[in-house]
Amino acid sequence: MFSVFVFFLTVGLIILFSSLFVVKQQMSYIIERFGKFHKVANPGLNFKVPFVDKIAKKVPLRIMQLDSIVETKTQDNVFVTIPVSVQYMVANVVDSYYRLADPERQIQSYVYDRVRTSLAKLNLDDAFSSKDQIASDVEATLSESMAAYGFTIVNTLVTDINPDPNVRASMNAINAAQREREAAISLAEAEKIKIVKQAEADAEYKRLQGEGVAAQRKAIVDGLAEQYELLRKAGIGQEAQEMLLLTQYFDTLQEVAKSSNTQTLMLPSNPGGLEAVMNEMRSSLFASVRSANQDPNGGFGYPKVSRKS
Repeated sequence: MFSVFVFFLTVGLIILFSSLFVVKQQMSYIIERFGKFHKVANPGLNFKVPFVDKIAKKVPLRIMQLDSIVETKTQDNVFVTIPVSVQYMVANVVDSYYRLADPERQIQSYVYDRVRTSLAKLNLDDAFSSKDQIASDVEATLSESMAAYGFTIVNTLVTDINPDPNVRASMNAINAAQREREAAISLAEAEKIKIVKQAEADAEYKRLQGEGVAAQRKAIVDGLAEQYELLRKAGIGQEAQEMLLLTQYFDTLQEVAKSSNTQTLMLPSNPGGLEAVMNEMRSSLFASVRSANQDPNGGFGYPKVSRKS
């Protein structure tokens, strides 16, 4: 009698424990009764009828990610591979199980179709700058299509666009050539500005130097004229001319000797040579004076001179 009691107690405990089950957080269980949908068991302690109800599917409610690699070609016939990541979650537990047998393959089919349609309208350069637009197009298509099957698309990411290695190398070469061209143009512009500024500086230097030399010569001529006039008034005529010429001659020799580039100075080798130089200078001065006397405006400002016999 006791053994029968223990038997029924044991069977009762087994049935009791088999009828109780726990659903974890972020999970839902689909319960079927005799093969037909009965209810959805939510997180916590749940009860089912032993040998009548069964757990048909454990559905996760967390966000899931599906990674796909799409191989297609662009409008300019360049083959590329595009990794696409789709983040999705179950919104309707019943529809997600009974209406769609393989949600991952379905999502991949929509991804392939949408990416290939979008890339066919873009060339390679535009595709790189339109990754976000491609991802938005894929997400919009998936959201509209998968909502009927009880899924919500959280986010769609186009992580990269990978052309053929030869195409990538060509693109890098083109970019390098463009950057070298821009660098060469910038260097040429800088050199042009440098040359123009240097030319402007040289022109300004020469202008100022010419004004200085002109002012210097004018001052020398005015001084010579003033000294000659003073000597002439003092009764020194021909001797004044010779004195001024000799002074100018020695001043010239002094200036030449001060030049750092002057290594040799040519002088007459005898006293008669110096007298010949003086005669030549005097003749040149008299020729200049005669020309100035013939000028109605007085020439360069030299006083008119008449030689005494």
